[in-house]
Amino acid sequence: MEVTCYAVISLYIILKLNKMNYGSFVKVNNYQSFHMTKNIKYKDMKRTIYFLTVIFVSMSLIASCGNVKKQNDTSAVEEGWVTLFDGSSFDGWRGYGRPDMPAAWTIEDGAIKINGSGQGEAGAKDGGDIIFNQKFKNFELSFEWKVSKGGNSGVFYLAQEIEGDPIWKSSPEYQILDNENHPDGRLGKDGNRKSASLYDLIPAVPQNSKPYGEWNTGGILVYKGTVVHSQNGENVLEYHLWTDDWKNMVDNSKFKGWENFINAGGENGEGYIGLQDHGDDVWYRNIKIKILD
Repeated sequence: MEVTCYAVISLYIILKLNKMNYGSFVKVNNYQSFHMTKNIKYKDMKRTIYFLTVIFVSMSLIASCGNVKKQNDTSAVEEGWVTLFDGSSFDGWRGYGRPDMPAAWTIEDGAIKINGSGQGEAGAKDGGDIIFNQKFKNFELSFEWKVSKGGNSGVFYLAQEIEGDPIWKSSPEYQILDNENHPDGRLGKDGNRKSASLYDLIPAVPQNSKPYGEWNTGGILVYKGTVVHSQNGENVLEYHLWTDDWKNMVDNSKFKGWENFINAGGENGEGYIGLQDHGDDVWYRNIKIKILD
């Protein structure tokens, strides 16, 4: 946008200044000399006014370009938001347990896409979960997501990177799912495997996800142990990490005995944000975070 804007301004200045062709006059006689001199003074005045007008308009356009750039670069930052995915590169992202990005993750139409293997979780030849390479403690995360038919994925938070352990052994998961066509939509308890749920622990209520192929908005708020999931503009669940209620809930689930999961965030109560490869085509975009520390 910025390059295009300045290119248009440059073209505008060139075209306008090209019209200011001074030329030359030949003296033939006294009458004509006097007439031409008078005409030149008049034209000089017109050229000066024209030149100043071009400069004024050009400066206004340049200022506008600066504003466009500022709005594009800092519209989120002005409200305290920081972009985690810019729509064109994987800057800041890498594979879980590795320094590079798995090839199964690509960028398509401004969105991160996991190209599913069709073989279940992490079944792609060069797939696997990915993380943003910075730990967060108190934050609000916002993102958009959509799934293919029968698609399944998840957003991890407060994740630890523990050698030999998958990411889900240390991280709560915001479920991403095609509720109507994936079996998880009918499994679990009270819908706690449907989209926006705390996977296999707390159902999202109301369940307001859109059908596969349509974009949904998602949100995760983490603040001093309080966690809130939101979906399509509504808060759908709340819970409190590290409390007795949290520990009892985990003890009565399939996560029982998983110490790194119970102590999500580790000693400092902070961790990575991750996206799950569950073997299906899934897209994420407009991923941004607001730090609440």
